[in-house]
Order: sequence, then C-alpha cells, then structure tokens
Amino acid sequence: MNKKKVDVVIPVYHPGSEFKKLMERLERQTYEVNRIFLMHTTDGQSLESMKERYKNVTVEEITPDEFDHAATRDKGIRQSDADIVICMTQDACPDNEYLVSELVQALEEANVAVAYARQLPRKESTLLERYTRQFNYPPESKVKSSKDLEKMGIKTFFCSDVCAAYNRDMYLKNGGFEKKAIFNEDMIYAAKVIENEQKVYYNAKAKVIHSHNYNFAQQFHRNFDMAVSQAQHPEIFRKVSSEKEGMKLIKNTVAFLIKQRRPWLVFKLFTDCVAKYAGYLLGRKYQKLPKKIVLKCTMNPRYWT
Repeated sequence: MNKKKVDVVIPVYHPGSEFKKLMERLERQTYEVNRIFLMHTTDGQSLESMKERYKNVTVEEITPDEFDHAATRDKGIRQSDADIVICMTQDACPDNEYLVSELVQALEEANVAVAYARQLPRKESTLLERYTRQFNYPPESKVKSSKDLEKMGIKTFFCSDVCAAYNRDMYLKNGGFEKKAIFNEDMIYAAKVIENEQKVYYNAKAKVIHSHNYNFAQQFHRNFDMAVSQAQHPEIFRKVSSEKEGMKLIKNTVAFLIKQRRPWLVFKLFTDCVAKYAGYLLGRKYQKLPKKIVLKCTMNPRYWT
C-alpha cells in the first residue's frame, strides 16, 4: 500500500509560545508531514523565520478582513495536493510523536471522511475545564455514522478543527467547508459527512493539549457565535437538540464536583452556565437584534462588517 501524503493547515494570528511548540512537535512526528500551510492573518509580525527554520512551510498572507473560519481553512486545503489534510489551531500542541500516524490510521477505515483528536487540558486548567474536556473528549474512541443520530443526537456531528484530519478527495466531493462561517465549520462539514452516509472518527489515541479558562464574558461571546452558526443552518441543527447535551454536561459536572468534595465550585459552574445560555439564546435570535447589539455580543466583529 502506498504511503499517504499528509499536509497540515494552521490559521495563524498573533502566535504565542504554544505555536512554536506545535511546530517543533510536528517536526518530530513518526509519520512525516509533507507540507505545512500557515494561513497568516497579517498583524505586523512576520513568519519568514518559520519558512527559514522549516523547509516544508508555506506562508499564505491574508488580511484581517479576509479571514474566515471556513474559507481560510478551505483555501489551505485546496492549495494542498496531499491525500490527507490535518487542520489544527495555533494553540494546539501534539501530546506525543504519534498524533499524525493515529489520524492517518483512522482515515484508513472504510468510508471515514474525517477523524478528529482527543483534547487534553493544560496543566494550568481549572477543575471545571478539566472535567469539560473529559466529557467532550473521553478516553474511548468512536466511529460515528447516521445510525448514531437517534442515540447521540448533536454529538453525532461533533468534530473539532483544533485537530482534525480530512480525506481530501472526500472533502472536495462533499463540497468542503461552508464558504463563510462565524463558527462550527467543522461540525457543519461533519453533518454533511453523516448525511452522505459517510463516517466521522473520534480517535482518542490521537491526542493534543488544548484548553481554555474562559471568563464570563468570553463564555457569553463564544456561545453567541455558536448559536448564530446553528441558526444559519437550520437544515442541520433543527434535527438535533443542543440543549439536551448541555443539560447532561451540567448534571454530570455537578455530580463530579460533589464527588471531588468541591461543592463550592457549583456556583462557578452556575455562572458559566448563565453566560453560555444567555449567549446561546441571543445568538439563536440574532436576526431580530440591532446590529450594534450583535457587535457587542459576538466574538468575531469582523464577520459582521
């Protein structure tokens, strides 16, 4: 069997120390990466040093107004000629040298169009964030198909471009990402995959370190944008409920905190839930809101301008 060619696409904006570690660990993968496309939103910084340090790096400069979660990644994938393209974020770091090989192996299973990695919390993550990562990214792998919709609901479509590998041929035949997306380009594509009777593979053996300690405002803005994306795609998200999965997470988290003898953290959980649900409710009704209110609620104001 011929070895698959693998490229990586990474949107980059104001890269921090995690980005340097990401690049170093991609270089040390047991399965060699052919090319790395850095989709760099111009911010006064230069990535020329990356091109000099890594001979397989291509830098694509885009303006802030041009950036889009879906279109920017789609541009990188279409520039690639690889069999498999892995989308990653600049703050996701491979946990070990087997990340690429595990994702490639997952895509070798029949009819799998996309495979995504398990996300492990950073050392500085809060207890709540650690449990949320465990809830969303459990240690057991799962191959998802249309047969799982009744039982898993919206989780069937769950996928994350923090680290996800795409069979490029199937990606192009499926029409790729939406041409413009404020959020959820990965889940919207995964829904296409499921509807086309293909499969989504969650490979828990493919691991990246990635987490956020969002505050109240950040939780609100993030969930506003998530709900906007759902409202813009009723053909997908009206079929399944997000609220049911959210309630399951809350109940399980409360039980976890009590078991850990940290009941005072239930108040923090409650405030997080208020922020998330308020953002979600407003995002679902964004079309009825004045634009100035939308701009105060969103995490991505350039999307609206």
